[in-house]
Amino acid sequence: MNKHTRKLAFLTGASSGIGQALAPQLAARGYDLVLAARRVDSLEQVKRDIAARFAQCGVEVLALDVTRYADVQSAIAETARSHGGLDLVIANAGVGSTGPVGSGRFAEDLAVIETNVIGAMATIDAAVSLFRAQNRGQIAVISSVAAFRGLPGAASYSASKAAIAVYADAARVELHGTPVRVTTLFPGYIDTPINQDMKSRPFLIGVEDGARIIADLIERGVQTSTVPVYPWNLVGRLVRVLPTGILARAAKGSMPSGASEKG
Repeated sequence: MNKHTRKLAFLTGASSGIGQALAPQLAARGYDLVLAARRVDSLEQVKRDIAARFAQCGVEVLALDVTRYADVQSAIAETARSHGGLDLVIANAGVGSTGPVGSGRFAEDLAVIETNVIGAMATIDAAVSLFRAQNRGQIAVISSVAAFRGLPGAASYSASKAAIAVYADAARVELHGTPVRVTTLFPGYIDTPINQDMKSRPFLIGVEDGARIIADLIERGVQTSTVPVYPWNLVGRLVRVLPTGILARAAKGSMPSGASEKG
């Protein structure tokens, strides 16, 4: 990879879903890439696809499980050491779980929290430590519009996305006035495997469109945004104040995007 003329991005959860679609979007914007996920075979395919489209883009793949928290932190630090720095870390890896509270799925709920909250926290923590030392850098956190209100059938997922958004917000406040930026994005329904079996996916957009919007928002350095901006910026405000009965009828069986294959 070119250490001088191209930026370098570290992306978790890059083997499927939003992460897989986001990688070429970043390549098109001048980033070299370190793609991390558990499934190296899938990452290698992403790498081949990017090489075919963007010959100038350097791509490395890294087997990484974000629930191995020490591995996450050492991977980010080692990437920066070996490439003379790092410009962007995207905490994207996540998993989903559906089912009512009290239905015997607590082990799945625990896995959601371990990945979507603690794994993402480990990623953000490592990035903040590095970027403070560099005195530059950007962290992008993929939350979900599910963070705006606990959705029936997706309690742990909603809680995980709310938790990581609040964690990112605290980091943003702590970094205020420094050259380090924190961007938190809240995707709505983006057409990925995690939600393709759902009965209702309002305001659905394709994964390529979703990834393009995400890449644009990251490049703009926004602090927070829904994906797409409209209508979810309005719907998000409405969801927060909807009476419980209306939400219960409207949201059954639905879980928005913001998760991909566990990284």
